[in-house]
Amino acid sequence: MKDYIYWHLPGFSVFRDLNYTVIELMREFPNSFNENYRVGSVYGTFPGAIWNGGRTVLGFCPKNEIERTIKMFNSKHVPVRFTWTNPLIEEKHLNDTFCNLIMRLADNGENQVLVNTEVLENYLRKEYPGFKFISSTTKRITDPEKLHAELEKDYFMVVLDYDMNHNKEILESLRPVADRVEILCDEICFPECPKRLEHYRDEALKQLEFEISRPFNCPNRQEKKSFEDCKNKPAFISKEEMKDYIDMGFRNFKLVGRGLPQELVLDSYMYYLVKDGEEDFIRNQINKRLAEINAKKMAARKR
Repeated sequence: MKDYIYWHLPGFSVFRDLNYTVIELMREFPNSFNENYRVGSVYGTFPGAIWNGGRTVLGFCPKNEIERTIKMFNSKHVPVRFTWTNPLIEEKHLNDTFCNLIMRLADNGENQVLVNTEVLENYLRKEYPGFKFISSTTKRITDPEKLHAELEKDYFMVVLDYDMNHNKEILESLRPVADRVEILCDEICFPECPKRLEHYRDEALKQLEFEISRPFNCPNRQEKKSFEDCKNKPAFISKEEMKDYIDMGFRNFKLVGRGLPQELVLDSYMYYLVKDGEEDFIRNQINKRLAEINAKKMAARKR
């Protein structure tokens, strides 16, 4: 198991069909994917869950769809990881009916939770001890001492702040615990952004108040995003550089995608997961299967 490289994919709800298709293809055509690569989890939220953080995800998801989504991924032994990282959560939010329903439905010993605030983490550890708990990058831990202190706590993993992605001194210091550190490879935001925590809080408030029309006043705001944008950011880790991280003992890598176009997400999967020369074959397989899934959905609606 230590030889496997685990990738954590975004949007288990919004990109459910894409992610499930990729998981299936990695098992059907292993020679088309990079050796020893596995999907370690699919992360995100169901629409309308107020505990969610990082990105605002509004909407509604019925119980049967929640159950179906969890079962789909768990049937492939892929954990569903909830982004319960809203930094504005207070005691009064802990009894939220919808969020607790999600946790009960996923409470089978296979799934995971990303956490940010002590009040919610303490509640979840008490009520749902069967989950694995992961310290979120939204904590914005950039001090090396605080990072190592975080890794001494009872976390399954700690997600590294992407501003540290190329800090050789910090990466070297993490070697003894590298298998418990998760690295975000293709962050699209700008490095060392002074408004990053403020942006997280703004997204959190919109999640709590079910309001998404008000854009955050970000000086680096981009209306159209692409995977090429990610590749041009200083925090980006190229596939050629991956060997250096793997040699240091890092085994867990995260890809962005929540709130981004599916085409960008697919491009990142092609770049990181698929062997050179196999991209066209796998992309065609994905597009073909997604078209079949959509056709079935359309036919079901007409009944």
